[in-house]
Amino acid sequence: MITVASLVILLPFLAAVTGLLGSRFPRGLRGATSLNPDTDLNAGADRRAAWIAVLPTALSTALAIWLAYATWSATGQGGIEPRVPIGSGGQGAADGVTATFTVIETGSVPISVGLLVDGLAASIAVLVTVVALAVQVYSIGYLRGDRRYPSYSSFISLFTSAMLLVVYAADLLVLYVGWEIMGLCSYLLVGHWWEERANSRAAIKAFLVTRIGDVGFLFGIFVLGTAAGSFRIADVIAGVPEMSSGTLIAATMLLLAGVAGKSAQVPLHVWLPDAMAGPTPISALIHAATMVAAGIFVVARLYPAFLGARPTLDVLAVLAALGMLGAALAALAQDDLKRVLAYSTISQLAYMAGALAAGSRDAAIFHLITHGAFKALLFLCAGAVIHVVGSNLMSTMGGLRRELPVTFAAMTIGFAALMGLPPASGFFSKDEMLAGIEHSLSAGPLTDAAAFLLYGCTLATIAVTGAYATRAWLRTFFGQRASRPEPVAGEAHAAVPEVPATMSRPIVVLAVPALLLGFVRIGDVHWGTAALSLTVALLGAGAVYAVWRSAPQTDPARVLGPFRVPCERAFYVDSVYTGLLVRPVLLLARLVVRTDNRVVDGTVRGSGRATLRLAGLVRLVQNGNAQLYVTGLLAGVLLIAAGAVIFG
Repeated sequence: MITVASLVILLPFLAAVTGLLGSRFPRGLRGATSLNPDTDLNAGADRRAAWIAVLPTALSTALAIWLAYATWSATGQGGIEPRVPIGSGGQGAADGVTATFTVIETGSVPISVGLLVDGLAASIAVLVTVVALAVQVYSIGYLRGDRRYPSYSSFISLFTSAMLLVVYAADLLVLYVGWEIMGLCSYLLVGHWWEERANSRAAIKAFLVTRIGDVGFLFGIFVLGTAAGSFRIADVIAGVPEMSSGTLIAATMLLLAGVAGKSAQVPLHVWLPDAMAGPTPISALIHAATMVAAGIFVVARLYPAFLGARPTLDVLAVLAALGMLGAALAALAQDDLKRVLAYSTISQLAYMAGALAAGSRDAAIFHLITHGAFKALLFLCAGAVIHVVGSNLMSTMGGLRRELPVTFAAMTIGFAALMGLPPASGFFSKDEMLAGIEHSLSAGPLTDAAAFLLYGCTLATIAVTGAYATRAWLRTFFGQRASRPEPVAGEAHAAVPEVPATMSRPIVVLAVPALLLGFVRIGDVHWGTAALSLTVALLGAGAVYAVWRSAPQTDPARVLGPFRVPCERAFYVDSVYTGLLVRPVLLLARLVVRTDNRVVDGTVRGSGRATLRLAGLVRLVQNGNAQLYVTGLLAGVLLIAAGAVIFG
């Protein structure tokens, strides 16, 4: 199993290296055949880059699926329930297999380079590879003709490999390596169209905000590793009962900073909506299977440590409650279709964080997997719509169900799963999370206040989710089509009549798990909770439909009234950060620059100027003029003689 897991990680990594170094070489294979050699050269490079990216990812996907099947068979698990790893030394345990390749001595706590395969890792690896493969195939059509496609596809492969390293890592510092590589890849891919200043700024913002959280994450790893005497995940989990509550609270609070950054949770969520500046397939990859999934995965992986730190769970519950409802309200007011889905991701991840806080780890991971399927589907469908319309704005869409029947059907499935409507997968996973949160009201790790806040916000969010999903569905596919706009620089493509097969086929494939994946847990449905959830979601959807039906040409978001602008601006969190953090830092930076120029550099330049002036004076008496020397000599003699006579 460990060998197979190594191949699952290495194949995308080798594809990334080969794609970066070899897609445009050797030059002799390019062979221009048309009147435009440059076009032929780029097309040849793109074809090679596509094969280099897709084939290893497909093989990695097949191996990940086989590994998941073998893991579930060996452990007797019929589903995706994550279990705490206790195996070591390459020996199989009832809950997983782990092996150490080498140990790096550091002088204190050693670093064990190894991999761990259990039900949790195997399940998430299937999600990562399937979505990555769909994105790679989809990108062939979506970025056709893009001159940087070879590097783009290579960075996706590196992104995939880094997330798989996080998933299979048996050591926290090995996990951290993959964690940071993902941050680099997100910066490179979000800023793919860096010629547009907004895109490059979005990439920098994503990089900096997530790095803020990663500082705390790294220190949290150090605290846990030092307390356990090892960075191996199995040893850390085994050492949790012996750790003091103060150590666990400090470590998990620090880890929570990194989780909030990577999974775009309050208060470090502000980077994710702006990251929509990147290509739509990258949005699908980030939102469904890599960056944002990593934070939830880490909490699930180290869950015993979080259970030992109840105050941390209360903090997580409060942040999740505020994040899920606030992001849902922001999604309800957006006109950009991709930003609707971006805020939706923040809200859905907060669902998972809330379930983890309530003690329902299995439900959170189940929703992480179903969310990965339907959110990847929604983003790829959004990309198809944008590809046809030439704009991200829903105000320019409408009536597309006739032009894009396949996309319409698939996106309908995606929105149904997002709302939690049966029989879509989101119905089953949302039911389990809501049941777990409801159970925490009477028995669970949360305090009563945190549990009530979480439960109330969850019900409200279900209603708002039904509202914004229905609004996006109606405005995109129904009503009258607005006039065709000019393509938006960077993101939007020129309008075309239909999407190519490389874009439509991944959509069809992802629609299957988005619709049917929930049936693996049909026996665990809590029908009373499910009925409540469905009723609340339909109330939100029905309210929006009634408003839209009364005036199909207007935006149903008008129902928000005076609260629409604050919701559209995401409650001015970015503005607050700009006023409290960005501007003071910029002012301080300008002060430092001014001090450096006028004081530090001014002192150096002033000493230089003084030296030059003194040298100029000295030069006057050392200019090589013999007459001046004789005159000076005579003047000196006369002064001496006069002095001798006067004072003699």
